[in-house]
Amino acid sequence: MRKIGIDYGDSRVGIAITDELGITAQGLETIHHNGNDKIVLKRLEELFNKYNIDTIVIGIPINMDGTKTERVEVTEKFIHKLKCKFNKVKIEKIDERLTTVAAHKTMNYLNINKHEKKNIVDTISAVYILETYMNKIDK
Repeated sequence: MRKIGIDYGDSRVGIAITDELGITAQGLETIHHNGNDKIVLKRLEELFNKYNIDTIVIGIPINMDGTKTERVEVTEKFIHKLKCKFNKVKIEKIDERLTTVAAHKTMNYLNINKHEKKNIVDTISAVYILETYMNKIDK
């Protein structure tokens, strides 16, 4: 059974997935949806049909001081849609503070040009979200 990581944003959603043994996480894709969750849910359904997924791990955008951002409410509404559509799948929330910062540091280290960064930052962030969850359950 695999786990899928989601970095949910206003116009893009980064997707990461574990290997079949649940040992590693790798970036899968970025879904461009421009605010239309139906596009995201449809693509997730396709991924669920292709891979044997038992857990969704989604990042919650909390401020550095621990307070909730306005994005948290938007993300919670999306989580409700996930629960309705994928009611047999476990949904885990992960504090995603610093995942985007870490993703940018990784891209800078790899010398990825700025035009490409926009297309992959969400996918890399989703990998960090999924890895954070995997590290938490391994302890």
